[in-house]
Amino acid sequence: MKALIPVEMIERKILLIRGEKVMLDADIAELYGVTTKRLNEQIRRNSDRFPEDFAFQLTAEEWQGIKSRGDLNRSQIATGSQKHRDPRFLPWVFTEHGAIMAATVLNSKQAVAMSVYVVRAFVKLREMIGSHKDLAKRLDDLEKKYDSQFKVVFDAIRQLMSPPETKKRKIGFRREVEKG
Repeated sequence: MKALIPVEMIERKILLIRGEKVMLDADIAELYGVTTKRLNEQIRRNSDRFPEDFAFQLTAEEWQGIKSRGDLNRSQIATGSQKHRDPRFLPWVFTEHGAIMAATVLNSKQAVAMSVYVVRAFVKLREMIGSHKDLAKRLDDLEKKYDSQFKVVFDAIRQLMSPPETKKRKIGFRREVEKG
């Protein structure tokens, strides 16, 4: 069995898609010690165990968006012994419950052992989000309590708490138009 992977490494593989925290099939397969093809075979054979809130297949647009955002590194796109994912098949993603269910249908020792770490990563992420909301509420309470001279401080803290804006660059060449 592979050496156990720290929860932090698993956390980095969790993506937000359709408002759900999910992991790609290739990442689950790698953690559970099987090929992506084998994992997806078991999902198809046990489809009644994977309702939409446990696992769903990405659309072509979602998959293209994930690849273009740079959320994936080269090893996440690769699967098992294949060099690249077969473009005919769109990836599946698994919520926390889907990841646990995948471990049960694979029924390998590594899958069962790793599912515990996957669940811990999802839980830790949920706790971090909860503490962020708690911090925002405390900040609101403090702001109400103190006068306007601290407004600059509160605004600065809020700006640090908000996620940075991502600017999308347009792909291609720009041609300058001559005026005249």
